[in-house]
Amino acid sequence: MKTPPKSLAKDRRRARGVHDALLRWYDGAKRDLPWRRSRDPYAIWISETMLQQTRVDTVIPYYERFLERFPDVYALATADNDDVFGLWAGLGYYSRARNLKAAAQQIVAEFGGELPCEASRLQSLPGIGRYTAGAVASIAFDQREPLVDGNVARVLTRLLAIREDIRLREVSDRLWREAASLADGPRPGDLNQALMELGATVCTTRAPACRGCPLVRRCAAHRDGLVDELPHKSRAKAPQALEATAVWLTRRGRILAVRRPSGGLMGGLWELPGGDCKQREKPGDALKRALRGGLGIEAMQIERIGQVQHVFSHRKLKLHVFRAAHAGGRIRRTGFDAHQWLPPAALGGLPHGAATRKALALLTQENRP
Repeated sequence: MKTPPKSLAKDRRRARGVHDALLRWYDGAKRDLPWRRSRDPYAIWISETMLQQTRVDTVIPYYERFLERFPDVYALATADNDDVFGLWAGLGYYSRARNLKAAAQQIVAEFGGELPCEASRLQSLPGIGRYTAGAVASIAFDQREPLVDGNVARVLTRLLAIREDIRLREVSDRLWREAASLADGPRPGDLNQALMELGATVCTTRAPACRGCPLVRRCAAHRDGLVDELPHKSRAKAPQALEATAVWLTRRGRILAVRRPSGGLMGGLWELPGGDCKQREKPGDALKRALRGGLGIEAMQIERIGQVQHVFSHRKLKLHVFRAAHAGGRIRRTGFDAHQWLPPAALGGLPHGAATRKALALLTQENRP
């Protein structure tokens, strides 16, 4: 097996060759995506935030609706939280929406409504890390800043035949250095998009289309027959198993909904009341405890409907779903930001997460004749 090529940062001639080949390919092969038709830093920031851990085809309609409703940073900064979450519903990772709103307010307060062009200042905003800062700085402001996401890591790992585990800090640091050596040239924004585009459409995880790759003659993994083995990534930890309860609680024909605190998992979203189950606790007992402790109320005519499951990034939730009637008591919230008694048809219109959506679907199915 041949020795892997040296770092692009140490071989400027090779780095320039890769840079130029990527741009030539990108100019002819790039997809027509709505955010590529704009140089507005705000629009580019919104798109890059939505694209984190989300497929392009999924993002497009959300992006278009979001910009129609919040066309600039001032509209987003002054928006109602429920409106922001409502337009985000279905994209997941709701902390992104919460951070967008907070960052918009900071941009208005500290930067006069204009996104800063420097990556270091962009990273001072909530929710903007190294990747998003590099993307916005390079694409919107033509700054020579790198970015590394899953697609870029895969391209660079194969190009340079990097065999070490990409979860290791030293490997991640090297990938950022390699990306920086490529971005240090003309058209850094297009170069970064070319790397991501290549990973998304050609240098894919499975069955990469090496014959159509502009870097195939320069690719050490292709030369050594390692394409299917790279990148090497150690297994992530299995998601933590959790159990919780949710109840369709009625009072005079209305249903109770509660809103989670703004911080933490699913922060700021509405859901059916309930709570976590303790170890070895029966779901029915857990529900009664949650209603007493979280809302100060009792339930009667409790009926178990079934259960739904949902996997978050590091948690696997089993949600036990109940139906019950309010047995009295004034609501005294502990751990929730707000509550509403709503007509059943209005419940689905509140911004809520996937687990609540699945619970509502189960309840709707149970109601069908």
